[in-house]
Order: sequence, then C-alpha cells, then structure tokens
Amino acid sequence: MQQADWFESWFGSPYYKILYQHRDEQEAQAFIENLLQYLQPPAGCCVVDIACGDGRYAVQLAEHNYDVTGIDLSHLSIEHAKANETDNLHFFVHDMRFPFYINYFDYAFNFFTSFGYFAHDRDHLMAAKAFAAGLKKDGTLVVDYLNREQVIANLVPSATVVRGSYTFNITKRLERNHIIKDINFLDADNKPRHYCESVAAFSLQDFEEIFQKAGLTLQATFGDYQLNSYDAQQSPRMIMIYKK
Repeated sequence: MQQADWFESWFGSPYYKILYQHRDEQEAQAFIENLLQYLQPPAGCCVVDIACGDGRYAVQLAEHNYDVTGIDLSHLSIEHAKANETDNLHFFVHDMRFPFYINYFDYAFNFFTSFGYFAHDRDHLMAAKAFAAGLKKDGTLVVDYLNREQVIANLVPSATVVRGSYTFNITKRLERNHIIKDINFLDADNKPRHYCESVAAFSLQDFEEIFQKAGLTLQATFGDYQLNSYDAQQSPRMIMIYKK
C-alpha cells in the first residue's frame, strides 16, 4: 500500500488544528480585506480558493457576494467546510495538481503557503498549470507564500510548543531546498507520534519561472498582509499577483 503524502496525513489529522490553534485569524481576515480592496473584484464574479482547508476564508469571500468554490485534498476539511455551503459557496475534494473547472474563474486564491508541498518540481508545475487552466483569459491568481530569505535567516532549529495536554517538540532545517519541520509528541494514549512538513524554499524568481511556463505573468509582489512593498531580505511574506 502506497504511503500517503505528508500533507494528506498531517492536514487530515486532529493534531494539526491543535498545534496551530493560536494562528492570528484577525490578521488573516484583515489580509483578505486588504487584498479585495486592492483587486476590486466585481460582485458576482467566480472565485476559487485553492487548498481552502475548512473553508473559513472561502466563507469570508462568499460574504462579499462572489460565487465561491473551495477545493482541498483533505476529505476531513471539506466535510467541515460543507456545513457552510450556500447558494454562492461550494466545496469539493480535489487535488490541486489537476485541473478543476476549465476557463471558469475570474480570480483564484492560494492562501497561507499552500503550495510547494511536493517532492518533485514536475508536480509544482502541474499545479501551476492547473491553476492557470481554471482561470478565464485575463483572470487573476494570487499566491501568498513564505519569503524564503527571511525564513532561512530566522530559522529556529528546535522549539517546544505546549497546547493543553500536548507538548510538541519541533525541529526545522533546510534540506534539498525544502524547509523541513519535524513534529514529535505523545498522543492521548502516551504513544509517540511524528508528523513532518516539507515546503519548497522557492524564491520569487523560481515562482516567476514556474508560473511563466503555465502561461501566467507576474503583475505585482507584496511583502506582508498590509500589502507593503516586497523586500527579499526583510519581508515576512511573498504575495504574488499573476495574470493569465
């Protein structure tokens, strides 16, 4: 039996939500509002949230009267998301490497470093081409990613994070141009558990090359959720706006 990819087993586990329960949701919501103010998508336009998780940001987009589709590989996440479905909000289990609807969406969003998960570059290119295929001509793609140089410069090799009764021991390293995070802890039955995150350490140039091959052109780059200018050394994020 083939072993599941790290993102399938980790994002589908209850421990993922326990570890990351303290993420700044207000900051994330403010980011989406800033983005919409910049992009000015017309009401009723078709929007896709790629790797939507449990759909909280797709819900936020739908509240702006867009026709929103959320896709994610995790059956568990989509199961949660479907509880929020409305006439203008729909969720589907889908692998981002494969086209979904073709020439259908006006805007595509890929939030919070939900790219770069694959071991092979061909899979990243497949995903980029699938993103492009879903967009109408002149459609817009937004990719929000970690900023490689800033992350590597500030990489903390090991840390301990306590969440209720769980103590997560986390180590990070750069290996084969991927930022690897190993997560070890004891579960409720006192059994050792191990999960791993592996995200490609792509530079802005890497992204430009990948998405150019997919037929998308970089229009703008921002460095944080307030949409300030991008600085390769200092910016916490790399927020890229592409056009088909």
